[in-house]
Amino acid sequence: MNRDTDRGQLRNHLRARRAQLSASERVAAATALAATLEQLPEFLVDTRIAGYWAVRGEMPLLAAFASLRSRGQTYCLPVLSGDDTLCFAPWQPGATLATNRFGIPEPDAAPDRQFAASDLDVVLVPLVGFDRSGNRLGSGGGWYDRSFAFLHDAPRPARPVLVGIGYHFQEVAALVPKPWDIRMDFIATDRELIDCTESTE
Repeated sequence: MNRDTDRGQLRNHLRARRAQLSASERVAAATALAATLEQLPEFLVDTRIAGYWAVRGEMPLLAAFASLRSRGQTYCLPVLSGDDTLCFAPWQPGATLATNRFGIPEPDAAPDRQFAASDLDVVLVPLVGFDRSGNRLGSGGGWYDRSFAFLHDAPRPARPVLVGIGYHFQEVAALVPKPWDIRMDFIATDRELIDCTESTE
């Protein structure tokens, strides 16, 4: 069995585990995640924070968004761009949304109201699996890896700070990164904030 098969099977297993959560368990985890993120100074003070619209069992960010809004920070959601990377546009409840080709809602914002990935301060990145070195198993499309490729060889943490978001049970002992994978600076779960910047590769 090759590593791609291993990653595919691991992705399926973790997605199935995530799908077993009840609605009340998701709400409790999302509330706990918001408290975890409050431990990250950048999350409390930086201006432009990007999140995601949770789909297919991903950790909801509604509780975390509420704390950002109360502090007046700008919350952005990803927008698919024509070159298979992500831009980010400000969003708040009630603002117009459009559905992209994957069926995921995104802000219906003109290009001049969108931010490049390098313009953000903190990015909350959805994941399927993670390890404590900051290696992330995503959904397999490579959107975040392409969008933040400029961080690949940069000393970390850099700007923006990348925070992988997941449930505690999505942790695995070790992930073997692909050459193009972008490592997370932190992992935030419903149980803890993991600092990955001190990990050695």
